[in-house]
Amino acid sequence: MTRSAASTPPARPAGNLRAQLRRAERMRKLRAVALVAPLALFLVIVFVVPIGSMLWRSVDNSELASVMPQTAAALQQWDGTGLPDEAAMAAFAAELRDSRRGGGLGRIGRRLNYEDTGYRGLLMRTLRGLPAAGESIDDWTTALTEIDAAWGETATWLGIQRTAPPTTDRYMLASLDLERGADGEIQRVDAGDRLYQAVFQRTMVIAGGVTLICLALGFPLAYLLATLPAKTSNLLMILVLLPFWTSLLVRTAAWIILLQSNGLANQSLMALGLIESPLQLVFNRIGVFFAMVHILLPFMVLPLYSVMKGISPSYQRAAVSLGAHPFAAFWQVYVPQTVSGVAAGTILVFIMALGYYITPALVGGPADQMVSYYVAYYTNTTNNWGMAAALGSILLVVTLLLYLVYHRLVNRRQLIRR
Repeated sequence: MTRSAASTPPARPAGNLRAQLRRAERMRKLRAVALVAPLALFLVIVFVVPIGSMLWRSVDNSELASVMPQTAAALQQWDGTGLPDEAAMAAFAAELRDSRRGGGLGRIGRRLNYEDTGYRGLLMRTLRGLPAAGESIDDWTTALTEIDAAWGETATWLGIQRTAPPTTDRYMLASLDLERGADGEIQRVDAGDRLYQAVFQRTMVIAGGVTLICLALGFPLAYLLATLPAKTSNLLMILVLLPFWTSLLVRTAAWIILLQSNGLANQSLMALGLIESPLQLVFNRIGVFFAMVHILLPFMVLPLYSVMKGISPSYQRAAVSLGAHPFAAFWQVYVPQTVSGVAAGTILVFIMALGYYITPALVGGPADQMVSYYVAYYTNTTNNWGMAAALGSILLVVTLLLYLVYHRLVNRRQLIRR
């Protein structure tokens, strides 16, 4: 008894055991965070920061405030009637003279030109006509008006006042063919200046049309791949995936060659006697649909195939054995089980089609350009990052709304099944 009691190790206190368990749990969580941290950091750098920067640029209006802070502050306090006071005029002249350093003059000139195309030239003429830095001026209103009569007009200063606040809704409103009137109320732009609502509508129509065509072609193809023997199905799947191994630009250029007036498509139709003269199949909406469907069709087939592969053929055979017509058995038994694949394929293709740029730009005509074309135009040609960011932000919002609708429909269907 004494030997047995001596050989038994003393019991550890319950407090120490709890502390060790908490320490082990903490280490487990730290290891999990360490494993996820690189991916999270990558997502923040590659996705969150660029998207956040884009959203900010769509409302950023800091050009004047960063180059001419005193002028911006004075104009925000101005009531918009008559002309700004002498202090505002003096601050404007002094800061305009200093704006040549660091490229500030170019930034505010470009921003003011969005309000009226004559501002840049007005600033340059005024800068050349300003008195020397040490010269004393008692009446800056008269001095600026003598340099250019535009400084004696209230409208000139109102245009600059609109650029004084650090943020603006100008770009977002312009992206929807809206603007603020003289009374500050939101109104539609003139009929001749309306563009972007039609562009967004065109983008939706093209993306929707491409999605429907991909669904009509991809559903029977996925069904064929899911029901064929494995050897044949794998061979056909390679053909489906083959476009992924070719550059997007190469595929688009190939469609231009195939669909042009002397291309293979027109020559074949003429050789068969179906047409007498070449059809216009490229640089229009037809060419856009051909090229985009070819590129996006695999993104429809793959989700459908993954769902169809898991559907047992015994359900359909059981319905037929119970007296149902084969088509009725297919439509009422098989198709409902593919809804998740249809939903995933359509939302994937539609969202990808919304942002297409290269294919419509090369294969389409002027009336077939989508929102992404104008984003690239404002980014690369006019350097109007505000308009580019506003158009991109609206497209992002539309994409998120579509995803939310898809998510809600899928969740509702899962609840119904339960």
